[in-house]
Amino acid sequence: MHMHVYFLASIVKIDVDAFMSETSSRPEQPSAEITQAWISLMRAQQRLLAAIEADFKAAGLPGLGWYDVLWELHRADGGRLRPFEIEERTLLAQYNLSRLIDRLERHALVERQTFDTDGRGRWVVITEKGRALRAAMWTIYSRSIKTHIGGKLADADAVQLAKLLSRFT
Repeated sequence: MHMHVYFLASIVKIDVDAFMSETSSRPEQPSAEITQAWISLMRAQQRLLAAIEADFKAAGLPGLGWYDVLWELHRADGGRLRPFEIEERTLLAQYNLSRLIDRLERHALVERQTFDTDGRGRWVVITEKGRALRAAMWTIYSRSIKTHIGGKLADADAVQLAKLLSRFT
């Protein structure tokens, strides 16, 4: 909760430390360094995702959510997953995922197949058209990663950053 307060406060330029010390009796607050790390992480994520989305848009391709779903299906055994498995593997909320799968299906990138006798259980299966789109998107996505991340980090720095971030997973 407090981390979100610091992030939002940074946007509106509120001195959260002064505000929290005046209004809170809680003795333990994150250090200024930890708070700054959080703010920097959130800003970096927001800017990098926006840059990648802009690259997809400039190439006339759909957004990163489409790529994420197609990637998870592409690498899944048999190219198929149940919707809850896709949700677990991506950052998409269930209600957003359902609408996205509907759009992917309308574009013939995935199809739904039943897997039980009463017809309630369904697989989401990537089609050849979906595989082709994912491959085309990877061309842009990989270039974006190289430009927006690789252009700012040496390989050794990237290894160190990945190691630090792995503490949170």
